[in-house]
Amino acid sequence: MYYLYILKCADGTLYTGIAVDLERRIGEHNSSELGAKYTRSRRPVKLVYFKKFRDRSMASKKEIEIKSLSRKEKLEIIKKQII
Repeated sequence: MYYLYILKCADGTLYTGIAVDLERRIGEHNSSELGAKYTRSRRPVKLVYFKKFRDRSMASKKEIEIKSLSRKEKLEIIKKQII
């Protein structure tokens, strides 16, 4: 199982990624050098959206799709919990 997730960083920006173990990955973003370089200087981060996918390919395709959206569109997804 793969998770697509969106985090809200302390500075209000959004970060999108995929993970197998969502809880562990959020912990890495918040307290470890294993977290994304982008989120290290924007801690703490908060999970605002996630969706499960059966395989990495499907999760990666949706991640690319979301990363191409505007901030406004991402906030709409978060608000409506759609995709």
